[in-house]
Formats: sequence, C-alpha cells, structure tokens
Amino acid sequence: MARGIEIREAHFPGRAPIDTYGNGGFRFADMSHRGSILCLPSGIYGWDMDMSKPLAVENFQKVLDEAAEIEVLLIGTGNDMRPIPADLKAALKAAGISSDPMNTGAAVRTFNIMLMESRAVAAALIAV
Repeated sequence: MARGIEIREAHFPGRAPIDTYGNGGFRFADMSHRGSILCLPSGIYGWDMDMSKPLAVENFQKVLDEAAEIEVLLIGTGNDMRPIPADLKAALKAAGISSDPMNTGAAVRTFNIMLMESRAVAAALIAV
C-alpha cells in the first residue's frame, strides 16, 4: 500500500562543494535544497535560518557541537554582509573556531576553495 509523503530532516552525509546558489536555495552533489544550509564535517544539513532572523548562538548549536573538527566557519549572511554579534563570536572563539562573515556568494566561493584545499572549514549559508 502506498504511503503518504514522508518529511525528514534534510541531510547529505558527506562533504561536497556547492555547485550553485540563488533562487532561495543551493545545488550540491547532484541534489538541490530550498532554504539555508549548514556545511559541516558530518555533512550538509538544512538550516532553519533566513535573512530576517538574528545571528544568535542558539542558531549555531550544530556548528558548536562539531567544533573539534572545525577551524574556520564562513557565515554567508545573505545578500549583504552582516556583522557577527559579540556573544556568537565569543562562543565560536571559546570553541576554537575562527569566524568570518560575508555575503552568501562570497562564502560559497571561499568554502569551495578551502574545501578543495582539505582545510577544516565549515559554512553557515543563508539562502538568497
């Protein structure tokens, strides 16, 4: 018997470069995702974040959970660059993560380069 649509947490279990971005989402690993994403050592996850939401510590918990494997976090803040609030910057620094905010396009390009260099990089990318 056919089942209804099953909705699961979006997750790609691996590291992959971002092929394209825009129109409210991203393409990577021959797949597409509508909405924002976290690119972490454990994989790529859907992220409930948009340009209207604050860059708050609680929105970065998954990043902090994987801090041991991350040296640099690129934060794609949408169409425009937004500064990282002091409490988030302090939480990331305390976890040993250097953070760098930039617009999402710049963050995607920088992430892809650092990933190709096998660097311990992660990205929090707000969809544009």
